[in-house]
Formats: sequence, structure tokens, C-alpha cells
Amino acid sequence: MGGSIAQAWLDQGAPASNITVIDPSPSRLPQGLTARADYPDGDPPELVLLSVKPHMLGDIASELAPHCNSQTTLVSILAGTELDILAAAIPLAGNIVRLMPNMAVTVGKSPMIMVSRSDDPGLKEQMNNLFSPLGRPEWLANEDQMHLATALSGSGPAFLFRFIDALAVSAGELGMGADQAARLALAMVEGAAELAAGAEDSPGVLADRVASPGGVTRKGLDVLDSEDRVNLLMKDVLKAAMERNREMAEEAKN
Repeated sequence: MGGSIAQAWLDQGAPASNITVIDPSPSRLPQGLTARADYPDGDPPELVLLSVKPHMLGDIASELAPHCNSQTTLVSILAGTELDILAAAIPLAGNIVRLMPNMAVTVGKSPMIMVSRSDDPGLKEQMNNLFSPLGRPEWLANEDQMHLATALSGSGPAFLFRFIDALAVSAGELGMGADQAARLALAMVEGAAELAAGAEDSPGVLADRVASPGGVTRKGLDVLDSEDRVNLLMKDVLKAAMERNREMAEEAKN
């Protein structure tokens, strides 16, 4: 994900010279970037984007921490790693922000979910300017909401991909060629998402507007809506992902 964010910055015109990648074993770096294994001497960085596996935080913090100071903003995309843990690991950082993007940063369409204990409006403005080219910034009121936001937005693309695949597979089982079914399902979702994003009404209202009483669409919606099955299914999906994020947060404390 860190590489995807760096690539998106480069695509938006950020100079490669402004980005230093620290990675002892780099792979698939965006074109124009090179990695180094050690931290450069000189002034502390203005921004550190922390993009490692959560269990690696302890290993890198001892080397990273001395290079940060009160002018450094630490942005972490480590799932389940709370602000307290980040502050203990990098105690000299001036500001700490947790960021939850999803893989749509590569097309500039990821919600950029953020939370920080700082109430400095200048920090929010800086982060919004930095990340808005990658998607819409969304600030959470408190850190506890990050568990659900991670399930909804961070994991959400995988759930949607599964839905698209299920549509295509089902159409194939009902008699359509697999390749054509896959193309139609993907094109339909792409168009519907764009319509929903530009509409004043909610997706729920749009669904009912498409469905004529007694018509084809209404028959399909009746199956989804029967006994609230689609809402209950998605609630279970989000709850499972949210609880796993909570578990990861607890594991990181031990």
C-alpha cells in the first residue's frame, strides 16, 4: 500500500526527489524511486509514512525514532496499531495520524480515512492537501471508529469484488458464457457506482426508483430484501472484519 500511495503521488506530479524510501529489501518500487537500507543524515523528515506489517513496528522503531523530532508528522497505515502504541514507539514525533486507505488509491478514488489526537486545524489542512489527490479525506471523531471504518472502507473493495464475481458466476451458471458474464457484471457495477456517486438520492432510494412494481428488478430486489437478508449479511460481514481489527489492536499491545 505504501508503494501505491507513492505511485499516486508521483502520478499527481510530486517530484521523486521529495520521496525517500527506506526498505532493506525493496521490490516493485514505483518508477523513479530508489530505496536505501539506512536512514539519511541531515534534518529530520517533515513527514514519515509508516507502511510495514504491524508486527514489524518494534523492529524498525528503534532506528527510526532518533531521526524524528517535533517537526515530524508520522502517518501510519498499520492496521490495528493504535495512536498510543505509535506514540510510545516514536516518542519524538510532533504529530501522529492514523490513515486507512484502500487499494483504489491507484486510481485516486480511495476514501482517505484519518484520525489524530491533535486538534490543530493546520494539521488537518496539510493532510487533506497531501492525500486528497488519492481520494476523499474523511476524519473520524474518535479512534475507536477506526475498527469499523477499516472494515467498511479498507476491506470493502474485497467484499465488492466478491459480489461482482458472484453476479458473474451466477449468470454463468444460468446459461451465459463465463467471459461475457464477467464483462457485463464489471461494466454494470462501474456504471452504477458512477451514477450513485453523482446522485443526490441515496443508493437505497435509487434502487427503489429503478424497480417498477411487479417488474423484473423488483422481483430480484424482493429476494435481497426478504427478511432483511442482504442487510443482515452485510452487517455480519462488517462485524467479522471489525472484530478482527479489534483483535489485532489488542495483539499489538502485548
